[in-house]
Amino acid sequence: MRSIIAVFAVILLTGCGSEPAQETSAPTTVIPPAPPELPRDHEALLASDDPQLEAKKRLVYDMYRVVLQAGLADRAGEYIAEGYIQHNPNADQGLSGLQDYVRRTRPEREIEDRLELPLIHIMAEGDYVTTAFLRLHEDAEGNGYYSTWFDLYRIEDGLIAEHWDPMLKSDEQIDPNSQRVEG
Repeated sequence: MRSIIAVFAVILLTGCGSEPAQETSAPTTVIPPAPPELPRDHEALLASDDPQLEAKKRLVYDMYRVVLQAGLADRAGEYIAEGYIQHNPNADQGLSGLQDYVRRTRPEREIEDRLELPLIHIMAEGDYVTTAFLRLHEDAEGNGYYSTWFDLYRIEDGLIAEHWDPMLKSDEQIDPNSQRVEG
């Protein structure tokens, strides 16, 4: 009996006696659909039991609303430090580097009361504020899919002093306001 089990185990492990293995294609990545409901109450996202953290979230939110969403580069100094450190390789350093980047990547628009981009979350801890936005993309076959865009900001002396995002030099420079959601 043991020898029959041993032979059977060898057949199972080596594939002897079976058809040659068929070459399989790589697994297909399933892209989840967009969340059915993004947070609509931005005031709730900005709230915090810590007034300093709430102020830092509000600073980043308002900078995004006024400078990046409305494209008002001349108002960037209300939110951005003169010696601003930029980790996006497509923008130059300092306040003037951010202003130039905003001017060349988006038109001026009216200031909205809230962010129109699909904001998923905003969080603050210590001197750092992180935003997460839903981003719609298109693959080579023209199929739409969603990903998430993260920005990290460091606050110093009441102004944004440093910024990180996942932008690459090779990325197409887009106006992120094209990602607005209706409703």
